[in-house]
Amino acid sequence: MTGPEQVDVANDDDAAELIAQLKELAGADPADVRQVVAEVLAALDRAAGGALREHLPDTIRLDAGLDTAAPARR
Repeated sequence: MTGPEQVDVANDDDAAELIAQLKELAGADPADVRQVVAEVLAALDRAAGGALREHLPDTIRLDAGLDTAAPARR
């Protein structure tokens, strides 16, 4: 069975990997980076049952296709 410390380490490893991947993208075409970020935000919003969009600024929400009037995409 995994304890809280082991879960935290796994989450830290996942976060570090995601950060490394995003840093790698930073040198890429800005339009490609925006598309990846929009897809990640949309996936996170779906995983959160549509709750993430409530916490995003309008410009980011619209850029990611997370219009508050529309239900979460599945």
